[in-house]
Parts: sequence; structure tokens; C-alpha cells
Amino acid sequence: MRAARLIRMVLLLQSRPRMTAAELAGELGVSERTVARDAEALSEAGIPVYAERGRAGGYALVGGYRTGLTGLAPEEAQALFLSGVPGALREMGLGEAASAARLKVSAALAPPVREASRAVGGRFHLDAPAWYTRPEAPELLAPLAEAVWDDRRVAATYRRGDREVSRELEPYGLVLKAGVWYLCARADGAGQARVYRVDRFTGVRERGTRFARDTGFDLAEFWRARAEEFARSLLREEISLRLSPAGAGKLPRVTDPRAAREALEAAGWREDTTEWVEDVVLPVESLEVAFDQLLGLGPEAEVVAPPWLRERLAEAARRMAGLYG
Repeated sequence: MRAARLIRMVLLLQSRPRMTAAELAGELGVSERTVARDAEALSEAGIPVYAERGRAGGYALVGGYRTGLTGLAPEEAQALFLSGVPGALREMGLGEAASAARLKVSAALAPPVREASRAVGGRFHLDAPAWYTRPEAPELLAPLAEAVWDDRRVAATYRRGDREVSRELEPYGLVLKAGVWYLCARADGAGQARVYRVDRFTGVRERGTRFARDTGFDLAEFWRARAEEFARSLLREEISLRLSPAGAGKLPRVTDPRAAREALEAAGWREDTTEWVEDVVLPVESLEVAFDQLLGLGPEAEVVAPPWLRERLAEAARRMAGLYG
């Protein structure tokens, strides 16, 4: 453990011109006295660590010393490709590997490039979860991630409604969508890949065998197609609308964007129109959902059918008029 810490200390000093004892202690998770002892041990081993005392002092490597200990371990290289999503890395058990990978890359870069890399990290950050949610990492995400990396079959149990099912899965990839993890996998070695919510897995056990990955499988394209298919499957009802020009422009922002655009196109709407758009037939998830969505359009939309939704919005309008006089 100390050897790993000493290597990390050399890499830290190699990646920055100078570091104080407090900075090193914070990075290494030790006391400043331990930092001093480690610096002395490195000097005795022939690594030119220079300690400057005083308020503005610190530790530095003398004479542009560079170590060759910058080779990336496989898990560190994997983590590096995901380093823009730190929360996702921690949930998959790759947080420490990502930190080590970034440090090794930083140590290997020339000073101008190193500073550019640091500047990018200080200016761009990807926060995947949606607002107003505090998602917890699914308990079985880490073993599933290991199986995905290594193309290993797993025997899994999965909650489906009020029952539990067992499957042998070939895990092809993981997707993080709005804070929720999904596994794309082929079940029982046959058929097309399917999508499983990771938080519904109740058991995951490696089978000890690898599967032959389909080289033509494109995770991003697979997810795009499945997400589109899923979104369409939710739209089980239809409503008929009249829309003002402003309402037509806003419709894709309050309902399913693709369904809204297709409905407007079918009704002959054009962006430069100044007339109300008639006979807009819009697929919706449910009438209750449509009610909530159409409230956001206010007087820019009129429901023609069904009567239940029309009356529900009329009642909401009467109540609102009463509130505002």
C-alpha cells in the first residue's frame, strides 16, 4: 500500500510544478508528517524530491525529472473513457480507477498540454441525472458492469411486476438515462437484445463463460431505436385539437415532440401561418396526462374531442377565472 502511495506522490509532483504538504496530504489521504516521511523515502531511493521550507514552500521534482510509471491498467483505461460522468463511474465501482487514470495521463503530458487538459476539466462537466431527483446506485450495477466489460454471461433474477423471473443473459451494454441505469442484453443466447432496468435485478451471478459479441451491435443506435419505440408505445390515446399559431409552436414543448410534429404536419401547419390550425389529431399517453400537458397551452389550444377532456379543461378554466375575477 505504501509503494502505491509513493508512486502516486511522484505522479502528483510530476503533474504540477510544486505542491504544499497540505495539498499532498489531501490528495493522498494521509497526514503531513506522513508526506514528509514519504518525500524522504523517495529521496533516499534516488528520486529527486526537493522540499522547500517556509510559508511559500512545498515539494517539487528537481530538474524536470519524469518517471516512466504511467502505463494504464485495463480498468483505468476503461474508466478514462467515462471520466466525464464521475457519478456514473462511482456507481460502477470505477471511481478510484478513473482518478488514477487521470493522474497518469496528466503526469505523462507535456506542461502546456497538461494545463489545457486541466482547463477543460474546469470548464465542462456532465451531470446525467434529472433535476429534483436523488437517484441511488442500484445494488447490482457493479457486477453487471464487470460482466459488460468482460463479455461474460450472467445468470440473473429480475422483478417483472409481482413475480420474479430467471434468465441467462449476454450483457452488451449499460445506459444511464435521466439518472436511471438500464442493461441492454440478449436473453438465453438467442433473439434480439432487450432492455432491463438495473434496479429491478435481484440477483446476478457470473456463469464463468464468455459470449461472442456481435461485432455489428451499435449500443447508441440500439438505444435510440428502443427509446423511440418505447416512447411511441406509451401513446395509447388520441385527442383532437384546434391550435392558435402560438399554440402550434409550443405544442412540441409540452407533449411528445415527435408525435406533436407529426400531428401538426398531417394537419397542414406551417411555421409562417397566421390562422388557427384545425383537425390536429395528437397521440397522447392518457387523457389525464393530456389534461396536465394542455394546461400549459392555456387559451392557445382548444380540445375538440373527446368530450370528457374538453369538459375537464373547461371546468379548470372556470375555476381559474373565479380565482382571478
